[in-house]
This record gives sequence, structure tokens and C-alpha cells, in this order.
Amino acid sequence: MSTQLPDLNALKLSVIGAGSVGSSLAYAALIRGSAREIALFDINAKKVDAEVADLSHGTQFTPTSYVTGGADIEVVKDSSIVIITAGARQKPGQTRLELAGVNANIMKSLMPQLLEQAPNAIYVLVTNPCDVLTVVAQKVSGLPANQVFSTGTMLDTSRLRWAIAQKAGVGLANVHATIMGEHGDSEFPTWSNAEIGHVPILDWKDAAGQRVFSEDVLDELAYDAVHAAYSIIEGKGATNYAIGLTGARLTEAILRYQDVILPLSSVLDDYYGVSGVALSAPSIVSNKGIERVLEVPLNNTELVKLKASAAALKHTLSTLGF
Repeated sequence: MSTQLPDLNALKLSVIGAGSVGSSLAYAALIRGSAREIALFDINAKKVDAEVADLSHGTQFTPTSYVTGGADIEVVKDSSIVIITAGARQKPGQTRLELAGVNANIMKSLMPQLLEQAPNAIYVLVTNPCDVLTVVAQKVSGLPANQVFSTGTMLDTSRLRWAIAQKAGVGLANVHATIMGEHGDSEFPTWSNAEIGHVPILDWKDAAGQRVFSEDVLDELAYDAVHAAYSIIEGKGATNYAIGLTGARLTEAILRYQDVILPLSSVLDDYYGVSGVALSAPSIVSNKGIERVLEVPLNNTELVKLKASAAALKHTLSTLGF
């Protein structure tokens, strides 16, 4: 466990991309006080300058008082953490994996520029498909896997827990369930170890003693969590608020040395036999990035789904030459 106190002068978050996701992330980090300094970079000078001005004008009312940014890559210099949201936007009906080619090329160009400015930063991928791009970014940068990872299923897990809490009629903090695998269509909940207030989810009953979570209900919850982004994109064009809060929370875990366990996607090495792809699994995260990926117990069905998720991502990586 990390015991060193954080260097307050080094707590700089840089967000790459001033679109709906990047701006929402910067805003969430600003109002939560996630970092001492927030820098926003985008190649669209007019857009990023306007976003920085708008954020800065509210700093009288926030814990964070220093917001910078612009279209010059030097704004990210000496960052502690760099969160990358830049890339082509997912269109209605388009899968995250279909974005792979365009955004992989962006990542190949972007990573060397970022490393020149912030060689010691922790790099977090939000741009989709984030699992594929995590592998691309890690290989292009040459950084260790613990230093380059993505938010993975952190948001998907939050969506699932919210739905379970609503169904069970309990506070969200009492729900312990995780989504693993790809941040996309092949992700899956690990129902075998899901609990509500230490009660296995399959054993949870309502006040009348009736079982709440049948297999059909669990399948519906899983489907809704996996496909939530698609319905939101269809309705408003993008998902931005929840992923912004996700990035802000992850920033705090890293910059405040919290050693928390979150479902993050990093390049795996013999994780249940899976290597060379980035998949989400519960991971201990601290100021060093990912300290350790936890090999949580999985049943046979979940192991099959994990391998299937890895196979889908390996196929996409192979088409990109990785």
C-alpha cells in the first residue's frame, strides 16, 4: 500500500480533447477538486479556448482554481495524469470496435507528442474502442502496462450497480457487482460473486420473501448495462456526464494515492491464460497506476465469456497490425 503523501504541486490533470466527453470530464474534475491544476488540450483552438474560459469563470465556486489549456501540446507539460478523450465520435448504431481503425491512427500520432511533454504521467484512455487503443498506446509509447490503461468497464459497472440498487430498493453503496471483459458488446457481469449487503444476489428477497433476481432479470440487467450507451447516443448524440464523473473519480484515486479497487482495462499477462490484450478486471490503482490486477474467482460460464471477449479484441488488433 502507498504511504507516501501526494506532492500537491504535482497534481496536474490534462484532458486531451475538448469535445463533449473531454469538457464534461474537465468540468467534473473541476467541481470535485480532483486535481490542483486542470489543463485542456484540443487541436481546435477556438473550441478549446472557449471551453477553458467558460470553466475558468466558475473557479470562484470550486475547489480547483487553476484551469489552463489551448491548441499547443505544451499545455500538458509535466502532467501527473493524462486522460485521452480525443478521437472520432461513436455514431448511432456503430459499435465501439468499428471505430478502431480511425482512432488507432490518431493514437499513433498523439502518444509520441504527449510523451515528449509528460514522460512520467499516468495515461488513461477513454477514447473508444478503449481496450484496443490501450494496447496501441502501450505499444507505441513503450511504457509499462501499469502506466497506460483505460477506464474500461468502470462506468459499465456503475450503470449495473445503479440498476441493481433500483431493483432491490437499497442504497447504491450496498451493491457489489462487477462487469469484466471488453468495454463493449462482449462484456459480462460476474454474477457468481455479486452481492447486495453481503447477501448473494441470487438469494436476495423482497420484504414479502420473494426472490427478486431471477435468471431472466439478471439477463435483462446485463443487457441494459451493456447497451446503455447506444440508447443514450441515439437520444442525445453522446454519453458525456457519467464518463466525465468516472474520469474525475479515477483521477482522485491516482493522485490521492487511494489504493482502491476498480474495474480497469490494462494489457494483461497470463490472466486466466489471456495475454497481449487489454480487458477489464478488478485492479488495485494508486499513484503508480495499476498496482495489481486481481484474479477474482470466476465460474466456468464467466471464464468462457472472458476468453470470448479476449478473442474478439485480438481479432480487431490483428486487423490493425498489433
